[in-house]
Amino acid sequence: MTPKTWLITGTSSGFGRALTELLLVRGDRVAATLRHPAGLDDLAAEHGARLWRARLDVSYPAAVRHVVKEAFAALGRIDVIVSNAGYALVGAAEEPTDDQVRRQLDTNLLGSMTLARAALPYLRDQGGGHLIQVSSGGGLAASPSLSIYNATKWGIEGFYEAMNQELAPLGIATTLIEPGAARTNSSTTSLDPAPALEAYAELRAKLLASFAEPIGDPFKVAKAIIAATEAEPPPRRLVCGSDAYEHVQAALATRLREVEAQRETAARTDAS
Repeated sequence: MTPKTWLITGTSSGFGRALTELLLVRGDRVAATLRHPAGLDDLAAEHGARLWRARLDVSYPAAVRHVVKEAFAALGRIDVIVSNAGYALVGAAEEPTDDQVRRQLDTNLLGSMTLARAALPYLRDQGGGHLIQVSSGGGLAASPSLSIYNATKWGIEGFYEAMNQELAPLGIATTLIEPGAARTNSSTTSLDPAPALEAYAELRAKLLASFAEPIGDPFKVAKAIIAATEAEPPPRRLVCGSDAYEHVQAALATRLREVEAQRETAARTDAS
């Protein structure tokens, strides 16, 4: 199999780190971005020039565009772009501060959109490529105490859904990864707790308890992502984890029933 070149954001831990490790072992090249590049010193020592690193906080659009430009200049063709950087803001809708909400949007939604938009001219020029967005089961099924996080994931799902239709004729594939809770460091560095209000204490406690024993394996998710890039055609969505499947399936089934129940009443607002 011909080695590929990947650009991956958020590679310090979790899915990004697992994916980077697996790709380097199999002989691919990886442009890895993270806020503290020294976190990949061990992989750099082992794999040398096949690992290209850059410091990046995806919440800064100019920095995203600069790193994408530098990566393509250094590596030439990049086959797969993986937007993985992100975190979860925990809190009911009224609990977070405005600054927390803005940072969540800047990172999960706008940062992910900027990465795709910055990479697209290069992918068009090289005649194809694959954009992969690590979304969440929460991109299709909402949970109390994750309303702002859900907003970012629902937003990026809509962005990718439309973009897929724009890019298919250009030979550029897109895939949304929708994992459930995984055994990463999400219980610490990837969670940002909002100020707590007593009215929502029970909901918050229930959510945090659900994170205590996650069932997802980040390396198995990473392997599934790699397999998705080799499928013909690649999936537009990839649900990872039985918990994600159950949550998403139940939410979509409920929404579909609600829509179908309004088939006749919907037509009442049509122009005569």
